[in-house]
Amino acid sequence: MHSILPFLLAMVAMIVLLNMWAAKLKIAYPILLVVGGLLISFIPGLPVIKIDPDLIFFIFLPPLLFEAAWKISFKEMKKWWRIIGSFAFLVVFFTALSVALVADHFIPGFTLALGFLLGGIVSPPDAVSTGAITRFVRIPRSLSTILEGESLLNDASSLIIFRFALVAVGTGRFVWQDATLSFFWMVIGGVGMGLLLGWLFVQAHKLLPTDAPSDIALTIIEPYLMYWIAEQFHSSGVMAVVSGGLFMSARRLKFLNSTSRIHAYSVWESLIFILNGVVFLIIGLELPEITDGLREDRIPLETAVGYAVLVTVILIAARMISSYAALIATLIFRPSVQPHASSRTRRWMMPLLLGWTGMRGVVSLAAALAIPVTMGNGEAFPHRNLILFITFVVILLTLLVQGLTLPYIIKRTGFFDDVFAEQDEQLTKRKIKKELKQHIHQFLRSKYENELKDHAGLEIFLRHWEERAKAADDSWMNERTKAIFIEMLEVQREYLTELNKDQEVSEEIIRQQLFQIDLEEERLRMI
Repeated sequence: MHSILPFLLAMVAMIVLLNMWAAKLKIAYPILLVVGGLLISFIPGLPVIKIDPDLIFFIFLPPLLFEAAWKISFKEMKKWWRIIGSFAFLVVFFTALSVALVADHFIPGFTLALGFLLGGIVSPPDAVSTGAITRFVRIPRSLSTILEGESLLNDASSLIIFRFALVAVGTGRFVWQDATLSFFWMVIGGVGMGLLLGWLFVQAHKLLPTDAPSDIALTIIEPYLMYWIAEQFHSSGVMAVVSGGLFMSARRLKFLNSTSRIHAYSVWESLIFILNGVVFLIIGLELPEITDGLREDRIPLETAVGYAVLVTVILIAARMISSYAALIATLIFRPSVQPHASSRTRRWMMPLLLGWTGMRGVVSLAAALAIPVTMGNGEAFPHRNLILFITFVVILLTLLVQGLTLPYIIKRTGFFDDVFAEQDEQLTKRKIKKELKQHIHQFLRSKYENELKDHAGLEIFLRHWEERAKAADDSWMNERTKAIFIEMLEVQREYLTELNKDQEVSEEIIRQQLFQIDLEEERLRMI
């Protein structure tokens, strides 16, 4: 323990330094983390990090999925649910099938079950990688929502394929009827348990006398409980965490106060950053050990690299084909719900761009490392080292090739320039702020008309709304005035919540305004 602790602390420090360097170079930090981990692994004398395959999902997935569900706009997900659903399930199955057929045909010793196992591992694109890469370029809200929503749900579908393929490899048989029933139970049971547990957790936050630290501690525990309980009933822990996270996120204003929301934002941002950083560093650190395993299996390195490149090409091609198939189906059956494009050329280029966003990452790594070393009969798991190597190279290639070129392609082509010329978010923000001031002015005049006549503090606040946070003298703020101001902030939250029902208003802007209101409430409580 004493030897591994300094190494773990050094890993966290390395993650921070590489992230700062990535920001300076304006590239996605997962790329530098993978390359950095690979270079560090060649340093002699480093301790070997071993993670129990049975724990790899449980350690990393619940908090990563919960935080992603907490951040995404459910309103936007509902708007694009057809495209999100098709990419999260149909495209994942098509990709896994393509990989399975190619692996069965071209990789000696591979069976169809092993091909599906590999396909289930590498089929889901990684939201963290995509989000980190697109942070340096502006993309439409619709495309961002599709990518985020897809990444939430495709983890579940790919892991279901992975689980069934793992059983098929171990038993040597696959019963379609049982698999179909199990699939529906995993999805429906996982969603049901997630919603039930999410409701129970919301009630617990409301009933218990919690403060900000205890609220945050509970939110860290809750995704692990959702995942573990769902898995005990043989349903999908991933679906439980996603559905429970979405349920709780939509009700955050009802069971968390402003202090808890502000503090939780910083805590969760740091936690997820470290977890992601550790995972991407592990990708690079593990690769030399995997190559040693290939030598033990007497598989030439260049041959294994060739298999990995072939699988990567299949993944990209399958996603491209699926993107164009989705566009054609949308144009035929639902032309009114297609993402915005200013011209026919750009409309047909958008699937190409969407297909190029399929970077792999955390979930693929977790699934690959979760393959058991031995099967139930004690025999070594067939081709485990090769599957691990292919997975690692796929992650590396998609991050380096697609990850480095995607921002360049978007900037070079100016693909979305006119979209943002038409949809300026700053105008929307200014419009919402103006409406908020008018709404509060009307609220004060209607409810506190008598008190406004005799209270200089409220008159000052009403006349100088924008400058209230800069006021040097807070002596006029008594408890009554503070209570009225806090009530005004709650009225603003109610107004914004109602405004969020408008499909044309970005939920991201609404959340930014709500966060500013939380900050204002905290300032008032400190006076």
